[in-house]
Amino acid sequence: MKIHSPDEAAACLRPRDEIAIPLGPGQPADFLHALGARDDFEELVVFGALLLDFYPLFTRPSVRLRSGFFGPIERALAAAGHAVEFVPADFRRFAHIAHDLCPRVMATTASPPDADGNLSLSLHAGATVEELHRCGRDPERLLVVEASSRLPRTLGLPPEHTHSLHVDEVDILIESDREPFALPAAKPSGVERAIAEYVGAYVHDGATLQTGIGGIPNAVVGLLAERSGGDYGIHSEMFTDGLMQLHQAGKVSNRKGLHDGISICTFALGTPALYEWLDGQEAVRFLPVDRVNTPDLIARNRQLVSINGALSVDLAGQVVADAIGGAQYSGIGGHEDFISGAAFSAEGRSLVCLPSLARAGEQRLSRIVSSLPRGSLVTTPRHQVDVVVTEHGAAELAGRSDGERAEALIEIADPRVRDALRRRVDTLPLLPADAA
Repeated sequence: MKIHSPDEAAACLRPRDEIAIPLGPGQPADFLHALGARDDFEELVVFGALLLDFYPLFTRPSVRLRSGFFGPIERALAAAGHAVEFVPADFRRFAHIAHDLCPRVMATTASPPDADGNLSLSLHAGATVEELHRCGRDPERLLVVEASSRLPRTLGLPPEHTHSLHVDEVDILIESDREPFALPAAKPSGVERAIAEYVGAYVHDGATLQTGIGGIPNAVVGLLAERSGGDYGIHSEMFTDGLMQLHQAGKVSNRKGLHDGISICTFALGTPALYEWLDGQEAVRFLPVDRVNTPDLIARNRQLVSINGALSVDLAGQVVADAIGGAQYSGIGGHEDFISGAAFSAEGRSLVCLPSLARAGEQRLSRIVSSLPRGSLVTTPRHQVDVVVTEHGAAELAGRSDGERAEALIEIADPRVRDALRRRVDTLPLLPADAA
């Protein structure tokens, strides 16, 4: 098969076109940079999520980015006035959205073809797997694959989920030696370690773990790796350095009731050490997001403990995790799916974790609030929420009345704001006047 340069591949797009790219680690960076060198687009619409590099393409006036998950780059592009739009949907639902959109061009990164012509999808399965195959079968569409020799060859669950493309499906193949984006392992702060200690009380031997991104999940898995016990399983949207360390510490048995013997994820993001460890790693398998994030499948795991973050929680228990104050901050991802799935797992728990305070310039603002600020959007409704954790404790909300939930949340707020929160309780809808 002929190998194309990124510029040759970029030239195959029409002045008016539509293209879809995967989330974060699945994005073909050399190809996207080559597209940014073109100045003849009349209207290019790009569907994607969580950019991991600053691509000049998205500063062009004729280019529109429709993103399912904002990161720092999307926030910066939007703040600078570029055409970046948020598409509200959970991660699992984007598999159906990609199918319905049916963009003319699909592009992804992969590891180089093996002796049989198979290209591993490496660090990302996500929501695009089926659409990549469908695009490859359609002679009217264009499938672009950027194969990097620096990417690990990761595994799926054949025969149904091979986690690979075959060269015969690919229309344009680009060779690259670009290093994958590395996410440094942040050292947890004192607040994050305190939250991890409270979370640790909910993680018993034999639990199946789902963790998100950031200092709090890192602190939790670090604690689990160091303490006695184990027999853990892993069924997580994202595979991280911390989950690797649990494997290396001998804490993972994966006797979890679904996909026994292997850890399940749909993408990985972390350090070069993680990527090296994942290369050929049979203990970890990558599946499409609609297999990983479906609540009824999540619930089939033994003692599923879901650990996720939030931006703010109000006294009714409504969780804001992706947009606040009228601004899009991140995305919905698998937040609600894992909270819902954990609730129906035998002995499962879902934990929403956040520091009690946020910094806004020189100010410190409470993340536990009497009511959500104007412009906030609820990511997870109050009836789904099980436990909320801050550095001051854990508030168990499931099965409690409105007034009991409010008081439990006040008790884990920063001590300096608790009296003010109590004074607001009797002004809130649904709560009785004597709830305080």
